[in-house]
Amino acid sequence: MNAEKRLMRPCTIVYSVMLLLTLTTFVIGTLGMSGLWVSLLVLLFALIKGQMVGEYFMGLTRVRGLWHWVIFLWLFIPGILIGTAFYLAG
Repeated sequence: MNAEKRLMRPCTIVYSVMLLLTLTTFVIGTLGMSGLWVSLLVLLFALIKGQMVGEYFMGLTRVRGLWHWVIFLWLFIPGILIGTAFYLAG
């Protein structure tokens, strides 16, 4: 009964947020925006979307311990390295 009153399932909300972040990235690219902070923002969007995929669509919200951290580190370490490269190049 409680599930019938909800407007959208949580996975639909997560998908909508991911779609909004992707659309924002597309608009940034279409407008030709550039610069260090724009690049870091687009990288942050990609990291957020990757974390959302891991948490909600791979089912890691119910997992504790190692697997939760493996996905987080898999996204975080390359993100920091790429962000540092953008920062040093700018």
